[in-house]
Amino acid sequence: MDTLLSINLSIPMIQIALLLLLSSSALMLGRFKLALILNYSFILYWAYILNMNTIRDTGQSVIDQFTLMYFGFGLIVVLLALIGFFAHND
Repeated sequence: MDTLLSINLSIPMIQIALLLLLSSSALMLGRFKLALILNYSFILYWAYILNMNTIRDTGQSVIDQFTLMYFGFGLIVVLLALIGFFAHND
């Protein structure tokens, strides 16, 4: 746990600005589910894909069983949310 607390992750400002723009636009248009999906997807991307080398450099195994299950469940949540989002018209 100490390894995870001592990691400094870097996120490009252009991606933060893009998330802010997309999320704010979705919220102003009343698309709350879309804003949640966007935020969740960006966080999943930042935590596992963008900073994979940083986590690997600390000695943590990036591709272990727990990580694959956690990322897999995250993708399933996004897919189910998208299916629900498109299947139910508000």
